[in-house]
Amino acid sequence: MVREPSSPVKDKNYDLIHTLQLSLEHIWRMETYISDADARGDKELASWFRKIQENNRKAGEQGKQMLMERMKRENG
Repeated sequence: MVREPSSPVKDKNYDLIHTLQLSLEHIWRMETYISDADARGDKELASWFRKIQENNRKAGEQGKQMLMERMKRENG
């Protein structure tokens, strides 16, 4: 098992922000995959990509909410 290097930034919110960015990026990336599957007539694959996109959308919303709450606590 290969271990990834530790986080380059030792800020407690770094992992949250990075994961939020990845979730939002995956929402965008799934659009391309859905379009590709639709263009090939692969409804099953397009449907699966839409489910992944929706899961990332939910995770992104949760992450944004969590980040906002943390920033309010730290600055309030």
